[in-house]
Amino acid sequence: MTPVSYYMALSAILFAIGVIGVMVRRNVIVMFLAIELMLNAVNLAFVALGRRIGSMDGQVIVFFVMTVAAAEAAVGLAIIIAMFRNRETVNADELNLLRW
Repeated sequence: MTPVSYYMALSAILFAIGVIGVMVRRNVIVMFLAIELMLNAVNLAFVALGRRIGSMDGQVIVFFVMTVAAAEAAVGLAIIIAMFRNRETVNADELNLLRW
């Protein structure tokens, strides 16, 4: 059986890659994918810890997180498409549409 610390280390590495992706990249779609990577890293941690304590709570939480992530993906992509149609760019520095 694989130790839980391996799963937690992988989860931390994936989360760090996601944070770096959000902070470094200026393309909104890449930032969106980095946020999804962070959500999946947290899901991995929930499942690993749930398995460690022998409970299904981690998998139930992951189910709800995935449901919210699917809704977030639909709304987020719709907003990105609307911004692209108005400004014809997906660069985060040039999208000041939501500012006053």
